[in-house]
Amino acid sequence: MRRRQFLQTAAAPLVAAPPRSRKRIAALSTTYHVRSHSDNFITRFLEGYWINQKYFPPPCDIVSLYVDQIHPADISRKLSSAYGFKLYPTIAEALTLGAGKLAVDGVLLIGEHGDYPANEKGQKLYPRYEFFEQVVKVFRDSGRSAPVFVDKHLSYDWGKAKRMYDQSRELKFPLMAGSSVSVTFRRPELDFPLGTEFDDAIALGGGWIEDGGLFHNLETLQCFVERRRGGETGIRAVQRMEGEAVWKAAGQGRWSRELMQAALARGSRVPPGRPEELVKHPVACFLEYHDGFRATVLMLGGLVSEYLAAFRVKGQREVASTNCYVPIENSNNFSPLVDAIARMFLTAKTDYPVERTLLTTGALAMLMESRYQGQKRLETPMLKVTYQAPKASYFAPGMGS
Repeated sequence: MRRRQFLQTAAAPLVAAPPRSRKRIAALSTTYHVRSHSDNFITRFLEGYWINQKYFPPPCDIVSLYVDQIHPADISRKLSSAYGFKLYPTIAEALTLGAGKLAVDGVLLIGEHGDYPANEKGQKLYPRYEFFEQVVKVFRDSGRSAPVFVDKHLSYDWGKAKRMYDQSRELKFPLMAGSSVSVTFRRPELDFPLGTEFDDAIALGGGWIEDGGLFHNLETLQCFVERRRGGETGIRAVQRMEGEAVWKAAGQGRWSRELMQAALARGSRVPPGRPEELVKHPVACFLEYHDGFRATVLMLGGLVSEYLAAFRVKGQREVASTNCYVPIENSNNFSPLVDAIARMFLTAKTDYPVERTLLTTGALAMLMESRYQGQKRLETPMLKVTYQAPKASYFAPGMGS
């Protein structure tokens, strides 16, 4: 169904408009169906959410929604009728409520899922940058701005991602982005103080080796290693390696089997057997940082189906490890991230720096380029993204549900 026809057939809202005292949020979606990212984020803003045994009521009001592609199992029209927000045919109208000037206090940009092409590098061409540009145009035309959250990596393209970041700094609006896995529950609740001296680090993921899957594991790694001594210095080179070369690289000292085993020990669904026999297509992503630190992301489909990580800290005999736990039964890894987004809308401050996602976005783009160029090591001078991690790590406490 075409969007305009869809909007014309949408039922009129049954709920009165919310009082102006609450923050008003415009939601932008590529597509909206059950278990989509739009459902995981936007619906929590409508219904509230649980973190462990505590219920959090809706922190802000969704007052408008733009949906780019209407899924056969779309739920946006029913939610519009139930909660009283309006569906708009353009992003500009969703932000201005049809009045020509910015009329909301925050923007949720959920550019995940939908029928979008992939390029020759295996990158899904979600229009996050294109959505963002339309948001920024409204900000410029209105002479004011509002906080923006962008789901997952900023863009498949480094240049587009950097422009998004630069525009947020130019117009001085809070920008937040990233993966739910970096702020989810940790089993155990592993954390490191600022200034930790890491000797090595590894993150393990499963068989989703395209950019959308790999990003989760890069952010899982980065939310820990950004706390190292001296602060984040950026990434000077990357390399993506696949197949038998991954196991050979371990023998050459490129990555640590000891750390892999420590991470695997935290998994709840790791089958018995030798990794070399269970993993048909291993992928290793090597990251070289400007301060000399090196870290690895291993994608071990057939062996791993969780987000596991292990770290060797200077002066400590035992390897530290954890499971960044994703509750598969209810996707409740999204609740801590929604909680952090709501705080940004309410306070104009973020729980973690967007530079984390800017750096992982760039690393992801260059790792996909490394594969495209035959698994070459690539220098990445553009990724000299420096920042200081927050004093207190933000992640969900407890075991998760």
